[in-house]
Amino acid sequence: MEKKTSSLKLYMHYLQIIIKSAMQYKASFFMMAFGQFMVSFSVLIGVYYMFQRFSNVKGFTYNEVLLCFSIMLMEFSLAEIWARGFDTFPSMIRQGTFDRVLLRPRSEVLQVLGSKFELVRIGKVLQAIVMFVYGMTHVEVRWTAAKILTVLFMLVGGVGLFTSLFMIYAALSFFTLEGLEFMNLFTDGAREYGKYPFGVYGKRMLQITTFVIPYALVQYYPLLYLLDRTGNPIYIFLPLAALWFLIPSYALWRFGVQKYQSSGS
Repeated sequence: MEKKTSSLKLYMHYLQIIIKSAMQYKASFFMMAFGQFMVSFSVLIGVYYMFQRFSNVKGFTYNEVLLCFSIMLMEFSLAEIWARGFDTFPSMIRQGTFDRVLLRPRSEVLQVLGSKFELVRIGKVLQAIVMFVYGMTHVEVRWTAAKILTVLFMLVGGVGLFTSLFMIYAALSFFTLEGLEFMNLFTDGAREYGKYPFGVYGKRMLQITTFVIPYALVQYYPLLYLLDRTGNPIYIFLPLAALWFLIPSYALWRFGVQKYQSSGS
């Protein structure tokens, strides 16, 4: 327990340093955050114009899709904020700075997470909140404590899932020294495909996103519960089931650490 408390204090110390550093250039920070706020509106505009032509997509209306997209964007953006260290990890391998991480008596995962905290991504989170509030007020959802809990579980499960994918990206760089761009298909690509419920892509895609990379557990199934398309209470907790993906991701990370050979500086 004492070790966990110490690790938490260390991470909070990392976070405090990064926030202070960002606030040294407030104008730059707020301009970059505003840029992040605006960047995904191009995707939103594309969705809007498509629904000007079609009234629904596989039974989902524009406002329902907006609710879905906002939650998926929030999950991805929160993961980007706190797990950015994994996304930039290949540079630590190339520069040899991971050697210093191994010499410190603290978890490598904690140190990598604390090495980069992308606070400007808060702009994307705010954008997702705006879309969520708009979608929530224009969809006939009977909000209950169970549905609020479902949204919270979607965020927890989604952040955990995207963090797992960033960890896999980092772990693969132990063997390649460079980040593999194809991993963007599973992070940025999932965010783009996730603007629509995964069920609209067909049965095979739904199976893959349920049992292989469980995006549907943090998006499609709980969305059905929010929209009263199912009354099964198990759908409330399905997003937490997506956290199982942390296990193979961490196992790959540990395997990479054990096989690591310094590339020098």
